[in-house]
Amino acid sequence: MKLYRLLMAALAASFVFASAAFGQERFITVASTTSTEQSGLFGHLLPAFEKDAGIKVRVVALGTGQALDMARRGDADVVFVHDKVAEEKFIAEGYGVERKEVMYNDFVLIGPKADPAKVAGKDIMAGLKRIAEATAPFVSRGDKSGTHAAELRYWKAAGVDLDKVKGPWYRDTGSGMGPALNTASSMNAYILADRGTWLAFKNRGDLKVLVEGDTRLFNQYGVILVNPAKHAHVKKADGQKFIDWLLAPAGQKAIADYKVGGEQLFFPNAKR
Repeated sequence: MKLYRLLMAALAASFVFASAAFGQERFITVASTTSTEQSGLFGHLLPAFEKDAGIKVRVVALGTGQALDMARRGDADVVFVHDKVAEEKFIAEGYGVERKEVMYNDFVLIGPKADPAKVAGKDIMAGLKRIAEATAPFVSRGDKSGTHAAELRYWKAAGVDLDKVKGPWYRDTGSGMGPALNTASSMNAYILADRGTWLAFKNRGDLKVLVEGDTRLFNQYGVILVNPAKHAHVKKADGQKFIDWLLAPAGQKAIADYKVGGEQLFFPNAKR
């Protein structure tokens, strides 16, 4: 019995020590997009930053709109997203300190290799118009993400009124990029995707890139420190350290070095 009590006391002490150590762990929370997470970029970047800075990064991957809303509530220290209009609104509302451009890639229109709507080419507007005219199956993220916001802009620019023409052919998924691509693969449908997630995506089925190279498909990513004047608990110094690392040569090189199958997924373009 005495030995049992000693063992229990030792176990309790070790638990308290571990809990205290965990509680003292230095970390920041980054609200980011599903594209940066599901492309594997964070899995590549964060170990290098954490080794350099001694700061852990907890990523919450959401659509850009949801990531910005999370930051508005004060539940993140940094946002790393890709919808410039929404980011600038976030800054104007006083929720962010300053927007810094970090990297870019592009959007691509994915679809069945047979291309029943005949969209293949370099014109995203013409491609979407043909999909709507053919009522060909199309999968939308429908999640207020940066990709979803871009998709809606392209439909509008193509002169397609989605509210009028939406039907069974148009599938709103309300999901991240990876799950949406899985849905498109299972339906053999068209979908707008960021190139990074597409390159990392394994379950392609009969899908391929059909529209690319249109300058309007440019996809810029920005990073913003959440304003501690709005939320006093924001980890300003550590959040800024993460941003500075992304913008510095070490972070920019790490971004450029991330490749899948020999292809570069993101291109650094920070202006410090």
